[in-house]
Amino acid sequence: MTHARDYMPPTWLRGPHVQSVLSSSPLRRQRGARALARLGTQTTEVLLDAGDDVRLQGFHSRLPREPRGLVLLLHGWEGSAESGYMLHAAAILLEAGFDVFRLNFRDHGDTHHLNEDLFHSCRLREVLNAARAVTQQIPARPFLAAGYSLGGNFALRLALHAPAEDIPLAHAVAICPVLDPAAGMSALEHGLPLYHWYFMRKWRDSLRRKRALFPGRHDFDDATLKQDMRGLTTWMVERYTNMALLENYFDGYAIAGDRLAGLQVPVSILTAEDDPVIPVADFRRLQLPLHSRLEIAPFGGHCGFLEGINLQGFAEKWVRARMLDAADAVQPAAAGMQAPGWAGSR
Repeated sequence: MTHARDYMPPTWLRGPHVQSVLSSSPLRRQRGARALARLGTQTTEVLLDAGDDVRLQGFHSRLPREPRGLVLLLHGWEGSAESGYMLHAAAILLEAGFDVFRLNFRDHGDTHHLNEDLFHSCRLREVLNAARAVTQQIPARPFLAAGYSLGGNFALRLALHAPAEDIPLAHAVAICPVLDPAAGMSALEHGLPLYHWYFMRKWRDSLRRKRALFPGRHDFDDATLKQDMRGLTTWMVERYTNMALLENYFDGYAIAGDRLAGLQVPVSILTAEDDPVIPVADFRRLQLPLHSRLEIAPFGGHCGFLEGINLQGFAEKWVRARMLDAADAVQPAAAGMQAPGWAGSR
């Protein structure tokens, strides 16, 4: 088994900032792409109808064999389906026998042209619709989901809403998920300035692309873009959502405390004690049902969990282990329903 207690990086790699920065490096992304290529992966671009004229892009990757299930992968804020952790996770899941669908959220990757309105973190409806569309177009079962950072938040909300939305989700996994957005913003404001600079640089570039594509809808000036994260988020909430206050927006996608206590779909969560972006205190207060699990590693940074100079990720191995556990739990039950006398006839 692969558990948080098994993760022990070399001494030089135990700093949270080293972990977090290297995890997002171009070198890790290149190695993830090469890992997929070595497998001979067949990847197809898919445009999904996410309802209300919303289109979301994704990539279905498979190998020429019968899959043991389908995993939906969800990236973090200002990441994409081509982020290093997404590519490494896809490769290791394909090796384990799964098909993989890497979804791009609205305005992530090269998708700004697909929808006129801006992305924000309360756009759960279109992600639910996209997940349902994936299960309808790709029949592999069981259907599983995994997400990183904000993608982990979406994966957990997907698990929370899946039964009511007729989405056949069997298990969801989250790596360093955003639980309390207000606490996360405070950590970015008061922590190492590098993280605030990194996310703001990418978000501003995204907003500039959107303005160039839809100038009639987005006529904001450069002075607006110069605001800090709290100021720009407040501006976005007031102008582009139906929520009156920043606090309402944060509450709209918060899953801290007891908000996951009613989960019917089991979930597994991995985070790091030293995550500089998502405070570990949020996880210690998290209330989960008995069928779900939380694991906290002493090291790992934010979505890092790198094992050595080759930049292989423990988190991807942990995701694979949880997905194999979930598939093994679901498939015998399904076989039993199809042939109730099978076990006794062996």
